[in-house]
Amino acid sequence: MRHFDVLVVGSGLAGMTLALHLANHSRVGLVTKRALSDGASQWAQGGIAAVLDREDSLAAHVEDTLIAGAGLCDEAVTRHILGHAAAAIDWLVEQGVPFTPDVAHETGFHLTREGGHSHRRIIHAADATGAAVVTTLADKVLNHPNITVLQDHIAVDLIVGAKVGRPEAGCLGAYVLDRQADRVITLSASHTVLACGGAGKVYLYTTNPDTATGDGIAMGWRAGCRVANMEFIQFHPTCLYHPYAKSFLISEAVRGEGGLLRLPDGTRFMPQHDPRAELAPRDVVARAIDFEMKKHGLDCVHLDISHQSAEFIRHHFPTIHQRCLELGIDITREPIPVVPAAHYTCGGLVTDLNGRTDLPHLYAIGETGCTGLHGANRLASNSLLECLVLARAAAETIAAAPARHAESLPEWDESRVVDADEQVVISHNWDELRRFMWDYVGIVRTDKRLQRAANRIELLKREIEEYYAHFRVSHDLIELRNLVDTAELIVRSAQQRHESRGLHYSRDYPDLLPQALPTILAGRSR
Repeated sequence: MRHFDVLVVGSGLAGMTLALHLANHSRVGLVTKRALSDGASQWAQGGIAAVLDREDSLAAHVEDTLIAGAGLCDEAVTRHILGHAAAAIDWLVEQGVPFTPDVAHETGFHLTREGGHSHRRIIHAADATGAAVVTTLADKVLNHPNITVLQDHIAVDLIVGAKVGRPEAGCLGAYVLDRQADRVITLSASHTVLACGGAGKVYLYTTNPDTATGDGIAMGWRAGCRVANMEFIQFHPTCLYHPYAKSFLISEAVRGEGGLLRLPDGTRFMPQHDPRAELAPRDVVARAIDFEMKKHGLDCVHLDISHQSAEFIRHHFPTIHQRCLELGIDITREPIPVVPAAHYTCGGLVTDLNGRTDLPHLYAIGETGCTGLHGANRLASNSLLECLVLARAAAETIAAAPARHAESLPEWDESRVVDADEQVVISHNWDELRRFMWDYVGIVRTDKRLQRAANRIELLKREIEEYYAHFRVSHDLIELRNLVDTAELIVRSAQQRHESRGLHYSRDYPDLLPQALPTILAGRSR
C-alpha cells in the first residue's frame, strides 16, 4: 500500500492544476490511465472564456452563460466561477502558457469570439489552446519533487469507509490497476480528487479521446454520491467528416471568425433556424444540422471560411488548416465537411464550489463534477475555466483541512477470480452500447427510444457484472463497466425530464416547463 496526502485521479487541466497548487506542501499522487497528456484537455482548440476587455463585463458573461444554459444554470455559482476567470488566466500566464499575442490589445493577447458569446472574450493559443496549456503544466508536474505521476494506471474503484467497517471515514483512497505490472495496487489518501473528464466514448461518434469513459462519474456514483443533469450531453456541431479522421474537432472559433454553414449546393441554412445564425449556442446549431441532414438525406453539411484570406486562416487556425490539408481539404479554397458528435458531459457528480462531493474527503472537479455552471447547455470555452477555478478552490479547501493519518487498508482480493478465457464479451458489449446510445439517446430523443436503451443497458449490466465477478480486471473491462453505469445515468436522467430544454430535446415533450429544475439521482453505495 502507498499513501499520499492527496490522490488525484485524472491528469487533464483540472487534475494538473490542483496538483500544482498543492504540491509545495503536500505529497500528491497523480494517476493517469495512459500518458500524462492523453486526456481531453489536450484536444481543446478554442480557448478559455474570461472578461479581459474593457468593453466587456462580468454581467455580460454571466448573461450569455445563463442564456446558453436554458434557465438551468445556478446564477450564484455562475457569477462566482466567471468572477475568478481573470485570476485564472493570470496564473496560466505566470506558468508560461504561450497565448496568441495581440500588441494592439490592452492585455497584449488576442481575444476571439465563439457561439453564444456577446463579446470577444476567448483567450487562446492559436487553435490549439489545450495542447499549449497541457504541455506547459505537464512539464512542471513531471519535474515537481512532491508529485508522483503514475502513468498507465487506471482506477478500478474508490475505497470507502463503509466497505471496510468505518462508514464515518468517507473516502480512503482507491484501488488502481497497474497496467505494466498487470496487478491491482492499493493507494491510500487523506483526500481523493476525481478529475477524470467526461463520458463521450459512451457514444459511437465523439470528439473525445479514447480516455473519456465516464470513470470518475461511475466510481463516485458507485460510492454513493449524487449525480445531476446527466441527460445534458453536448453534441459539438462541427466534427470533421472524413473516413480517415478520428474525432477531429473543427473549433467553435471558425464560426466565431465568420465561418458559414452550408448545404452541399452552397445554401446557408442557419438563419432559418435562429436569428443568431452560426453564432447560436451549440445545442441550437447541432439540432439544426441534424434536421438538415435528415431532411435532405445528407451524410454531412459544410462549414465554409474560404471567404477569409488564406493568410488569416493559416494564422488563426494553423492546426485545423494543416490537418485538413493532410486529408486533401484546402480550407482556404473549399468548405469543410462536418457532422455533430458527442462532445461534453454537462452533468456529473454533485459538488459545491470547493469541489466537495457527498462523500467526505472525496472531491470532483472538471468535467467529472457538476457545479451548476453549465445548466442545460455549456457555453463555449467555459469548461477549461471551470477546471481552473474549481481546481484552485478544491486545493485551498484541502490545504486548510485537518491532517489525516494513513490508515491500513485491505488489499485487492483476487482469490475468487481467474484469467478471462475470451475478450469477445467486452468488445461486443462495448460496440453494442455505443451504437444504441447513438441511435436512441442522441440529439433528438423519444420515450420509446429511451426505453429501448434502458432495456439493453439492463441486459448489458448483468453480463458485465457477471464477467467482473468471475474474471480478473483488465483495462477494457474497467472502462466498459464505467461506460455502462454512465449510460444508465444518462438514460435515467433523460427519462425523468418531461420537457425539451437545452441539450435535451424530446419529440414527446417539445415544450419547456414553466420552472427549470435539475435532475438529481440519489447515490447508493454498492
